Amino acid sequence: MSPLKALVTSIQDLNLHHMNSGANSDGNNKILLTTKKNSSELEKAKSHIIVEIIEYIPNAVVSKTIIKKSTGNISVMSFDTGEGLTEKTSPFDTFAQIIEGKAEIVIDKISNLLVSGQGIVIPAHAPNFIKPNGRFKMILTIIKSGYE
Repeated sequence: MSPLKALVTSIQDLNLHHMNSGANSDGNNKILLTTKKNSSELEKAKSHIIVEIIEYIPNAVVSKTIIKKSTGNISVMSFDTGEGLTEKTSPFDTFAQIIEGKAEIVIDKISNLLVSGQGIVIPAHAPNFIKPNGRFKMILTIIKSGYE
């Protein structure tokens, strides 16, 4: 499949959501792209190159669900240059692993610079955010069991 056709296919499989990033001080509206519900998980029993299942979209954060269960989920995300996520707190432990590029993840006001291949556990109830630091891709794994 040509790169252009792959991009068009990827865009057709996405829903657009406007968001105010907050990670950037300019206050511009940002776009968060997520997959449609009917294609929410990767095909099972098939090998995937995870870094290639999601593309960069200019001025956007893109998210694709790999697995979604009541006990947690796994998603892959891409962040274009200058894009990040605002501070949030989750009631669940989250594992973030960088699969391309590098990212600064701030947990409880402590900065952690991660590069491709590195991961970090974001503890439940810890305030955290992702600062823009160039283009990168990551896998987020949220574990909900044990918190019922």
